[in-house]
Amino acid sequence: MTTSELQLASGDSFTLTEDGSGRPVLILHGGGGPSTVAGIAQHLATTRHTLLPTHPGWNGTARPAHLSTIGSLAAMYLDFLNERDLHDVLVIGSSIGGWLACELALQDTSGRISKLILIDAVGIEVPGEPIRDFFALDARGVAEFSFHDAARFYTDPATVPPEQMARQRTNMETMRVLAADPYMHDPALLARLATLQVPVLVIWGDSDRIVTPAYGAAFAAALPGARFQIVERAGHLPQIEQPAATFALIDEFALA
Repeated sequence: MTTSELQLASGDSFTLTEDGSGRPVLILHGGGGPSTVAGIAQHLATTRHTLLPTHPGWNGTARPAHLSTIGSLAAMYLDFLNERDLHDVLVIGSSIGGWLACELALQDTSGRISKLILIDAVGIEVPGEPIRDFFALDARGVAEFSFHDAARFYTDPATVPPEQMARQRTNMETMRVLAADPYMHDPALLARLATLQVPVLVIWGDSDRIVTPAYGAAFAAALPGARFQIVERAGHLPQIEQPAATFALIDEFALA
């Protein structure tokens, strides 16, 4: 496994962790940062070439002012796929990373992306099912609405080292820039999803109260030929709360 600062011809840069060999998998994290999808990367590295970027602005990394939307971030990652000349790419996105995965696939006019996996993604709006205001939640609220077993995953802020708290604050500040207006969605995205012609697996935790399973059903309905799979006893991050069940779904779809 190697981690390096990757410089693109456009001048943009980001931190990239790579592991394994074989067909490429681009794994896009959500608001919690790359640690929330590191288990997916570790699991898939035994059979695939995993590419796990840290989005600019997360974990203390720099974010240039022009990277201020999900679309601009997707364009940067498309530049990366083009510069590496990567093909048959499986893209996996969790939470805001799922929105980013959709936007990346929509911008991919060269057919580099072959499959998508969305895990408890944001990016659309479902009437009557408002997305939980994550920015208004305290640490206990985050655990309560994000996990099936909140007690297991709650962390008392008093026990978190100051440098880690500072990173979390900057992560949230970056997410506000990218996705706070309108909140956690693009009003035009749902209709655009109908144009995607790649196979898509939509995975959702049955206990997610940040974006409820109604969002998973709406994504699957909007994407031609998508599969929708529920992971029981899991919330917003099923890959952390129920890794075995989540990885089994990923493996079955990736190998099909």
